[in-house]
Formats: sequence, structure tokens, C-alpha cells
Amino acid sequence: MNLSSLFETHIAYLEEGYAEALTLARYDAVVLHSGVGLKQRTVDDQYWPLKVTPSFAHWLPLLEPGVLVVVEPGKTPSLVRPVSSSFWEGPAPMPGDHFLGSFTVVECAPAAMREHCPSGKVAFIGDDLEAAVDLGFSPEHCNPQALMAPLDALRTIKTEYEVACMTEASRIAARGHIAVDSAFHQGSHSELDLHLLYLRVTQQDSTETPYGNIVAQGANAAILHHVHYGREVDSNPNQSLLVDAGANYMGYASDITRTTVRGDGQAASDFRALIAGLEALQVELIDAVKPGLAYEALHDLSHEKLAKLLLESGLCTGSVEGLLTSGVTRAFFPHGLGHSLGLQVHDVGCRLAPPSDRNPFLRNTSTITTGQAFTLEPGCYFIDALLEPLREGPAKTMICWPILGTLRPFGGIRTEDNLIVSRTASLNLTRDNLSPTN
Repeated sequence: MNLSSLFETHIAYLEEGYAEALTLARYDAVVLHSGVGLKQRTVDDQYWPLKVTPSFAHWLPLLEPGVLVVVEPGKTPSLVRPVSSSFWEGPAPMPGDHFLGSFTVVECAPAAMREHCPSGKVAFIGDDLEAAVDLGFSPEHCNPQALMAPLDALRTIKTEYEVACMTEASRIAARGHIAVDSAFHQGSHSELDLHLLYLRVTQQDSTETPYGNIVAQGANAAILHHVHYGREVDSNPNQSLLVDAGANYMGYASDITRTTVRGDGQAASDFRALIAGLEALQVELIDAVKPGLAYEALHDLSHEKLAKLLLESGLCTGSVEGLLTSGVTRAFFPHGLGHSLGLQVHDVGCRLAPPSDRNPFLRNTSTITTGQAFTLEPGCYFIDALLEPLREGPAKTMICWPILGTLRPFGGIRTEDNLIVSRTASLNLTRDNLSPTN
């Protein structure tokens, strides 16, 4: 993979996009600040690992605090790095050198960084507003919405460089998923054992992964963000496992979820059939992705297909329309179908407006466009807090409670792929990489 040539094209795309955004927002230039580590608590001096400002990361994969990228249309962008004399921590390893040739690189004392900010009407983008003050920026020019909105939108369309990075992030994550799946089926492990195995195989520690891995066995799969890993080894021969875990490459994230089950008991066999049904449902949704389609319409379609699956599996009775209008499908599948993906796992550029009231947790409300990257992650869960209230309403006769009782110990199912939208068939970054031969 020749990142250098891809990166040059990526920078040209950013220069054009930023020039247009600056003109629209009536700014002459912008200073992008990498960020600083945030203090965990006021009572001690521990800091969270640095999470780089997304707009900064769009230009280069440098994990250093207090660095500036200065973008002034018509000029080569500048990379201004403060020279650190700290003996407490060393700098983060340089992720490569393919990006350095696209910048005028300046190294200077922190006190001299203000000298390298351009004159005129200049915006500051970053989380460290104290640094903005030190650089001479007034509050009204810090993170101005007139500039932030088009720059967030710019991140939703991926360049070939970004696709290459996201593809590699998916390959790394897939290796971890394959290893965990194999270990789960070969023997008994705790959730913590499987989480640590994933980190070891992907060679990423818990601060490098794009989000906290979700590793849930059994009923814990009904906890959508289960990150308090069980320490006890689970020897149940009929057991389920849901793993939602990604990886980072050059600042770009993957976000993959798979659910599996072991054992040959009747309940395990029924749950396995439900997993297969949900995977087939997801493939149908992927095939339906096309430019011009509203993502929320795709989300609504997922509920129609889930209603059919619930009827076919025997979990529910009645009609598709009845399951939709009564809220049954949203009790089984309460979260959004997916979200924008890239430099942030839940990037913001595709949530252009609030979703409809029936889909309060949907993070993508855009019209699907060529070049977008997003996840598709339908689910089916047995969450008591959502299902038990249905026993008392008109939907109580639509759910086969005995069958639900046999499946409840398995927690639930989620299947998540990462897509890049093209004019024809979308590029699926996930499925081919999950083949054990990769």
C-alpha cells in the first residue's frame, strides 16, 4: 500500500474543501489544534490519553499534544510542533513519515508558537481553549459553527487514502475477532480472557482501540455497552458470545460486531438459527444501500425485515404491521441501524437533523451519498426493561413468552459491518476480512 501517493491526493482534497469552507464562513485561515490530555479528576494529576481533535486528525495521524496545523488557502499548510523538554513522558511514536512532505514543518518553543499563526481573520478549532487564548484568539473565533459544520461534512466523504486506512483497520480488527471466536468455541474462557486475547492479537492496548471493547457472554449481550468484563470462567456448554470491537490505523477506526453460539442444545440451536436470520437480514440491507436513499428509510426497512424474522422464528405472532405499530420491533431492536465512521467511531457529519420520534437513537439522518462511510448493525435483544412492559399492553399477545424465556439467557444478537458507498455495489470492509484465511 503506497500511502505517500494516496496521501498527496488526500491533502489536495482537503485543501480544496477547506478553501471553500473558509470562503463560505468568511475566514482567511484556520488553526487546527491537536488537543491535550484531559485531567481525570481534580484531586490528582492523572490524565486521560490524548484524543486528537478530529479536524486536526483529518490532516495527519500525529498523536502529539499542543501541535498546530495552519491552513491558509494558496499556501502549503504548516505543521507547528512545540519542542518539549519534559522528562516525565516521551513523545508518541511517529506513525510513519508519508505525511511530512505535505507540510512546512516548524519546530519551536511553546512560547513562540503564536508567531506562526497567520494574520487576518483566523479561526481556531480545538478543545483546548486556554491554548487558544495563549495564541491570541478571542472566543467568537474559537470553533465557529459557520466553519465547523462544513468541515464536519467534509469528513463524511472518504478519499482513497482514508479508505485504505479504514480497510487496514478492518483487517487488524478481523484478526482479533477470528481469534476470539476460535477460543470461545474451543474452550471455556472468561469475558476478560477473551478481551485480553483480542488486544494481544490486534497488538493494540485499551487506550489505542477506537472504543472500549464490548465482550459479552450469555445474558450480558442484552447490555448494549457491556464493558465490565466478567472474571469467572464460563463453562456452560450452551453459551452465546457477542463481541463488538474495532481497531485503529493511522487514526482511522473500524467497528465490527459479531455474535456466535456454542452447544447443541435445542435453545442454542434456536438461537443459532436466529443469528443466521439476522445475518441474512443484514445482507439484504447492505444490498439496499444506494446513493439518494435516506439513511432513516434504511433504518425503517430494517424494522420491517426484523418483524418478518420475529414472525418466522416463532418469537412473535400477528402481522408485520402490527409488530411495527405496537412498538414490538423497537423493544427487540432499540438502537439506531448505524452511524458515520472514520476518524471518530460515531462521527457527527451525517446527523444533519434530528431523527423522527420513532427513531430517537439514530445517529445518521443523511441522504446516502457516494463516498460516505458508515456502519450497518441490526440487532435483536432480549432486554427485560423493554420487553416486560409489553406484557401489560395490547402487544402482550404478539410475543411468544415461552420461546422468549428459552432464548433470554443468550442475551441477544448484533451483526455490524463497515461500508463505503459507491455508485454501484457498496464496498464492505468487514466480511471478506473475517474469513479465517485472511
